[in-house]
Parts: sequence; C-alpha cells; structure tokens
Amino acid sequence: MNKKSNCETCTNYVYDEDYECYVCIVNLDEDEMYRFLQGTNYSCPYYRLDDEYGVVKHQN
Repeated sequence: MNKKSNCETCTNYVYDEDYECYVCIVNLDEDEMYRFLQGTNYSCPYYRLDDEYGVVKHQN
C-alpha cells in the first residue's frame, strides 16, 4: 500500500512543549530522512491516520 505523507494527520506528529512546535516522534534513518527532505512524493512507512472517530468506533 502506497500512502502519501501528510504529517498533520499522522498520530506520530505531536506537539513538543520544549520546542514549542509539532514534531514527528519517529526517528527516521538517514535514507528515509533524505527521501523525506527531497520532496512531496515521500510515502512514510510510519504514517498512521490520526482518526479519533475510528478509535472510538473500534472501542464500542
């Protein structure tokens, strides 16, 4: 499955109070970081949709 990255909708994209900004909590390796920085066609293998409704629905 080829997922496009959209960090703002990913569960791994969290607010860091020390830096006062949002950061990815996944430590990408050197190759993954290179691909990410090269452009918008990067498909992050760690992307998980931050779907609060889906979590609640699954719990019921």
